[in-house]
Amino acid sequence: MSIPSSLSLIVEVKSKRQEAEDIVTFELADPHGRPLPAFGAGAHIDVQVKPGVVRQYSLCNHPEERDRYQIGVLRDPISRGGSIAMHDEIQEGDLIQISAPKNHFPLEHAKRTLLFAGGIGVTPILCMAERLAHTDADFEMHYCNRSPDRTAFLGRIRQGEFADRVHFHFDDGDPDQKLDLEPLIGTPDPETLVYICGPKGFIDFVLSTCKAHGWDSHQLHIEYFAGAEADTSEDDSFEVKIASSGASFTVPADKTVHQVLADNGIEVMVSCEQGVCGTCLTRVLEGEPDHRDLYLDDDEHAANDQFTPCCSRAKSKTLVLDL
Repeated sequence: MSIPSSLSLIVEVKSKRQEAEDIVTFELADPHGRPLPAFGAGAHIDVQVKPGVVRQYSLCNHPEERDRYQIGVLRDPISRGGSIAMHDEIQEGDLIQISAPKNHFPLEHAKRTLLFAGGIGVTPILCMAERLAHTDADFEMHYCNRSPDRTAFLGRIRQGEFADRVHFHFDDGDPDQKLDLEPLIGTPDPETLVYICGPKGFIDFVLSTCKAHGWDSHQLHIEYFAGAEADTSEDDSFEVKIASSGASFTVPADKTVHQVLADNGIEVMVSCEQGVCGTCLTRVLEGEPDHRDLYLDDDEHAANDQFTPCCSRAKSKTLVLDL
């Protein structure tokens, strides 16, 4: 199996630490002590967990650090081979392959910033808080979790320079400290940007509440950690045609476009396989995709000129792909 070309860096696992219940943090560094590529708040790296398994993890250390990358990994009970392997197989001293940092969730300048983190979604949000605190920006962070023992970086945040700007909300705690969005977003402020990361339900709740109160979509920035569960009960077969060769292939109801292309020797780079990371994004020249990703925004979906073959399908009988 070929190694994705994006995995251009070899790093050493300098430390592996139990950060909270079911959450482990890894500190990665160049084996020879050389500086790592720079990154901005909100960035992530691709990690080859094992042959054929590549996953994305947000960088959660200070974005001005060049001597290390830090990632946090939640042990997912329904893991498809990524998080469990990171927890059980990757050890201190191991050499692993990663990509240079990528950023689909960049922190933009604003007069004021609201940060909302749900569970392991704290990783890019924490990096943003570090950056905003370092630049003495006006921000507030709200961190929601089930309980303190499942809350990664709890001690680091409480002892940090921006501890007074962080509000913790625990499901099993005092009802009065649970997240109350109304006072925070009840009145839209055109000079405030909102960043949300976490499970889909959490993101959808914050996002829909903001929109219901009149926040402009350009003020709302989100990053999903997992794809949505699609209803596949009415899926049917369709054709994909390769523009460069004219070859056509049938995509049955129980296979993805990526799987069919791979079966026929056509490689499209994939990573998350859930429509979250955008690695497999492919141009559509003709036909109408059935978008099932969480990577493209509404305007990009409406354009119908690209789609994610790892999970999306077709509404038309045929899709002509720019391959």
